[in-house]
Amino acid sequence: MPPPATGGTGGVQSGTRAAIPERHLRTDRWWLAPAATAFGLFVFVVYSTWRAFAGADYYHAPYVSPFYSPCLAESCEQMQSGPNWALFGDWWPLSPALIILIFPLGFRLTCYYYRKAYYRGFWASPPACAVAEPHKRYTGETRFPLILQNLHRYFFYAAVGVAVILTWDTLLGFRNSEYEWGHMGLGTVVFLINIVLIWAYTISCHSCRHIVGGRLKHFSKHPVRYRMWGLVGKLNSRHMELAWASLLSVGLADLYVYLLATGAFTDPQFF
Repeated sequence: MPPPATGGTGGVQSGTRAAIPERHLRTDRWWLAPAATAFGLFVFVVYSTWRAFAGADYYHAPYVSPFYSPCLAESCEQMQSGPNWALFGDWWPLSPALIILIFPLGFRLTCYYYRKAYYRGFWASPPACAVAEPHKRYTGETRFPLILQNLHRYFFYAAVGVAVILTWDTLLGFRNSEYEWGHMGLGTVVFLINIVLIWAYTISCHSCRHIVGGRLKHFSKHPVRYRMWGLVGKLNSRHMELAWASLLSVGLADLYVYLLATGAFTDPQFF
């Protein structure tokens, strides 16, 4: 007769668990991955929160921080041909970044990969494969606030719009500080890398894959959508790497603009 199951009285530690005395059978350093994930996300959250609430040092001609684009408050710095539209009047007292960041933030918070990352990293739900989580109950994403994760597709549409605006910002980077076209600085390269990663992460999204090729009964009757579905599928297999790379690039692009705006150095010009 096998020994009785050990552990708590609910959740994965209930009486239906396999009758083994150990909490798990993994002998590797399984905790390194969730710990590293939690640390990386924590650093980004702290940095982005500071920059979002700062409300300053986000523009240095011709570059605008992706955290503040588009800039929709009347208090925004004037950017020639830039994404500053005073849709919010002078009644808005906070940083203009707080108006727009809800859309890319919502897109990443509800992203399938990021859900897995912060569920494991911060909530230990579960902490790793084949490692029992400490929670006694599991309700999935059926209750508030996690039921809001189902808004991911709608945040995807908003994220595409933001990516289009950031693409325009990147094109404006081919000007110098006097707004003359035909120039390229180190900041231009930083913004080019960032927008490529932003688009790669955005279109590698699971929702994008479903929008492109989902609910098709016959791929042969839709060759264009089938090719697009295949391309998105290849990017989707790298969704985790693209999620981290784009998160790093958008932070570095903002940091680069901040350093220029505070006079830490001058943007090197290639031509």
